[in-house]
Amino acid sequence: MPAEIRRTLLQVQTTYKEGWKEVATPTKLVAALAVIRNPWFGQEHVEDLSPEVQDICPQIGRLLTEMLLDVTGDTLEGCGKAAVVGMGGEVEHAQALTHSLWFGNQLRDAIKAKSYLAFTNGRGGAGQPIMIPLMHKDDAGMRSHYQTIHLDIPDAPAPDEVVIALGASVGGHPNHRIGDRYADLRAMGHDVDNPAGV
Repeated sequence: MPAEIRRTLLQVQTTYKEGWKEVATPTKLVAALAVIRNPWFGQEHVEDLSPEVQDICPQIGRLLTEMLLDVTGDTLEGCGKAAVVGMGGEVEHAQALTHSLWFGNQLRDAIKAKSYLAFTNGRGGAGQPIMIPLMHKDDAGMRSHYQTIHLDIPDAPAPDEVVIALGASVGGHPNHRIGDRYADLRAMGHDVDNPAGV
């Protein structure tokens, strides 16, 4: 069964000045969101969520990926994902729709990403804050691309809805100057290729 899409939203934020300094090259944060009917709403506990995941996730993943790429083209550098389920659902419903390769790999394959997609999932009512964490598409250790898109939808999610989001960045966070995690690892005497020491 395909997703029942109730609405899509696209947010683009361009930063020209951060703190007290102009940004040499303006950066962009882009969020593509879909408000869909929760396919498990009203069913109480469902043991196997995979049939709906395999039906819905490719469709929504492709839709949101196309929305992002319409803005960024091949300049996309950072990416992440998020979902918020309404109060008539479970957090597991949000997680099922975002933690599936059927969903995330639509974007990862399109941009040839090497990193996983950072994520948040939550449950709440209309206006629930949505936070999409980002990191560099190819290098999870590049702190310059650790960013978070913050937004909300005043009238979503309804109790029977899920908000699903993909986020992207063009450029790192404005005026970044905290270095990469590899410098810390070297300074601490850790193996950069085995930071946990296992």
